[in-house]
Amino acid sequence: MRRFLNADGLEAVALVLILLIVAGTAGWASFSHVHDWTMRHVPPGTPDAFGWANAVLSDLVPVACLLDIRRRRRHRQPISYPVFLMLAFASFSLAAQLAVADASPSGWLLSALPALAFMALTKLVFTGTPAPARPTPAPARERVDADPVDVPTVPAPVFTPPPSAPAPAPAPVRSALVSSVVQAPRNGHIVSEVTR
Repeated sequence: MRRFLNADGLEAVALVLILLIVAGTAGWASFSHVHDWTMRHVPPGTPDAFGWANAVLSDLVPVACLLDIRRRRRHRQPISYPVFLMLAFASFSLAAQLAVADASPSGWLLSALPALAFMALTKLVFTGTPAPARPTPAPARERVDADPVDVPTVPAPVFTPPPSAPAPAPAPVRSALVSSVVQAPRNGHIVSEVTR
């Protein structure tokens, strides 16, 4: 009960009530116009129920199409067919409203007003932006208070290289010729030079 006492809940209830009142009055006016227009153009002897059937079809098919469009959008399906049907039946309903009106702009406007109001409010209700979802709080992590654990430390192993072969004996030095190798980088290359 509390969730309806906030502003959003009250506005939603008011909007639904307004839509129901508009639907009732617009339905009565629009249905009677479509009924009268239908009965003027059918052969004599056609049952009166035929006019009411046309009225129901012309005004309720667009509402059903809006619902189907919403469903198709949720499932990412094409909406061209329900949009076509909605426009076709809404045009039929408006044509009936205009056909029974006085041949003047004010007569056409007054006659079409109930159908236009009903379609506008229906679109407003069915295609309005959804309320943003409330973020759900992340579950709190449970703290576990445990005693610290003593982890024994083990000394790291010492790596000793394997014994290598004995070093070769130094070469005898020639007294007549002393040579040395100097390596100096030149253009990124190491070049050996021999000096005497």
